[in-house]
Amino acid sequence: MSAFGRNQPCRCGSNKKTKHCCGIQAGPSESELAKAFLATEAHFAFRRLFARSQDELCEIFDEMVDLPQEHLELQLPLPELLPSELEALRHRIEEDDVEAIDKHVGPALACVDDPRQRAGLARAVLSLRDAGAVDTDVAAAAILDLNASGTSELVRSSLLHALSVLAGASCTPAGLLLVSDWSPPRRRVKSERAAEYLGQRTG
Repeated sequence: MSAFGRNQPCRCGSNKKTKHCCGIQAGPSESELAKAFLATEAHFAFRRLFARSQDELCEIFDEMVDLPQEHLELQLPLPELLPSELEALRHRIEEDDVEAIDKHVGPALACVDDPRQRAGLARAVLSLRDAGAVDTDVAAAAILDLNASGTSELVRSSLLHALSVLAGASCTPAGLLLVSDWSPPRRRVKSERAAEYLGQRTG
């Protein structure tokens, strides 16, 4: 006997399809669970960095941006068929056009940046921390960045490194796939994420 289909009339008698009635998934969504996970980890990360000085925080947050270059598991997984926004950014990376890269990175991030992706990166960072491959303070900075509203510098770096490897313009952490000495353009996060953390700490 076949299972009751989601497109069949709901058994409750509402005359709606099951998927639009009693078949709707109850409980928090995956995105809501991801946000809750990030918020919980950010609470511990905040406490971890509380005693650090401003100069120390600046250095820690700068190191955090370089994590995707050092660890392949911190580069965003890309679909086999790239959306037009990601394809456009990949072409700009191939051309080594820094100004155009900055112009195209926003629309590209909009295609991939969501709470589930951020939570996945956070879990990868925590695994690397537990394995001793990532400094505890740098891992804490990554969690705070991933939990922050607006653009995550780690997600941005992760996407740029993933696309640069795909374009053959950068190397994997193992040193493979080198075409040039190109590296993704960086933005200094001292005045942004570190300052935001400092403001929360003194608030």
